[in-house]
Amino acid sequence: MNSAASFRKGIFFAISGYFIWGILPLYWRLLEAVNPMHLLAFRILLSLLLLGSILSLKKNFAWLTVFRNRKQGALVLLASLVLCINWAVYLWAVGEGRIIEASLGYYINPLISVVLGLIFFRERLTPLQWTAFGLACAGVLLLTALSGTLPWISLVLAVCFGLYGLLKKTLKLSSLESLTAETLAAAPLGVLLLFTQFDGGGGARLICAAQNLSYVAALGAAAWIPLLFSGAISSLPLYLFGNGAKLLPLSSLGFFQFIAPTIKFFLGIFVFGEFFPMHHYAAFALIWIAAILHIISLKRKLAQ
Repeated sequence: MNSAASFRKGIFFAISGYFIWGILPLYWRLLEAVNPMHLLAFRILLSLLLLGSILSLKKNFAWLTVFRNRKQGALVLLASLVLCINWAVYLWAVGEGRIIEASLGYYINPLISVVLGLIFFRERLTPLQWTAFGLACAGVLLLTALSGTLPWISLVLAVCFGLYGLLKKTLKLSSLESLTAETLAAAPLGVLLLFTQFDGGGGARLICAAQNLSYVAALGAAAWIPLLFSGAISSLPLYLFGNGAKLLPLSSLGFFQFIAPTIKFFLGIFVFGEFFPMHHYAAFALIWIAAILHIISLKRKLAQ
């Protein structure tokens, strides 16, 4: 496959993955009665079950050997860690009605991706992309300043997913193999979370899983049916993202991230009724102009 075809394919994977991520708050709100940490456990373990089954049917067990390589195994463990942190913080933010604050994190993420691309891969930006980068920085800084408080949710999500994108480019596995290895590495955490009871005051204690999750069964089909599909709905956009990460420069991949937070932003305002002051729209406009400029630069690259 030539470079132009690979680039177009990477764009398709990236846009598809980010679009799904954008609309996922609608799905997770169906599960708002489930504790976010228990939901994280189900996402990890059901993703592993699904992905492991797919690779088993393909008679692909080579991904299990990644842990024999110290460097690649460490990268998988690190990718698993930042992914779990990202999932946990995001699920908590959705449950607490802070979708707009989460969307800000995914606006900051492209800036993290650009910096990581420049540092680790020496990727070069065109003058138009530098202009887009500067406008995006200005927009994010303005949005952060206008919020009046340190947006820790936004910063954690941005840094974690920026690092995840970097790690996906360095893993010598296919997208499906690396994702399965990551969920396998996270499986002990998932099991531990299932046996942990969380109270509203931030406390936690180990308890019998059957007793701990009895409230989930009592929620009925409206909750446990989407819960059973939480692994699939978690894995699909990550699979698409992983393919995009291998085919696109990290800087380009990062700027496609604007798709997901924009959808989340509008869902937060128009569907979930979250408050967003009018003066914040100035920052939002700067970020959108940056995204448009970057799209123009990508079209120029495709035309070459």
